Amino acid sequence: MIDLHTHSIYSDGELIPAELWRRASVKGYRFLAITDHVDGSNFDLVLARLKAAAQSLNGGDPPYLIPGLEFTHLPPRLIGPLTAQARALGAPLIIVHGETLVEPVAPGTNKAALEADIDILAHPGLITPEEARLAQERGIFLEISARQGHSLANGHVAKTALKAGASLILNTDSHSPGDLITREEAQRLARGAGLTDAEVATIFTNAEALARKLAGL
Repeated sequence: MIDLHTHSIYSDGELIPAELWRRASVKGYRFLAITDHVDGSNFDLVLARLKAAAQSLNGGDPPYLIPGLEFTHLPPRLIGPLTAQARALGAPLIIVHGETLVEPVAPGTNKAALEADIDILAHPGLITPEEARLAQERGIFLEISARQGHSLANGHVAKTALKAGASLILNTDSHSPGDLITREEAQRLARGAGLTDAEVATIFTNAEALARKLAGL
């Protein structure tokens, strides 16, 4: 299993990075990204802590830990400048909290995120065909989410992304140990979003390619 969207105690997750990493290891994870919620007030501090966790945990047993950030509930005008600042500090993975159906994310967040230097647009809700085409043009992954609530739009996201030729990725958005899933569970979730077996396989290929790129492998 490869999961590039999870949370630790450095935002609203329940576990310290080492325990989250260990629990993912038991689930058979090979790559794990911790992408805590951030805004302009804390992204530098969180990035430093997650880099320290990765430095201490990597080099032995899997999963390979990738430090990341999830910019969350920002005014759209701030997304571009703050992601640029995070890249300048060496953030290898940047996610933006998309326009999920179950939270009051500001309209325009999806578009602003897709115009910024990000890797994944998380749970983008009722993403438009124009936004999906922008994701395709910029090589940004659109997320199929295993998280309750955010997953309500998975079918729409999958259909819209495939029509536009945009790349999909599946993540858990884990906040607690029970949110972590196996590869088999992820496959069932993807099929539940209306994807064929071949399209499900492509999602895992996408995750593998992005994870290895982020890990420098």
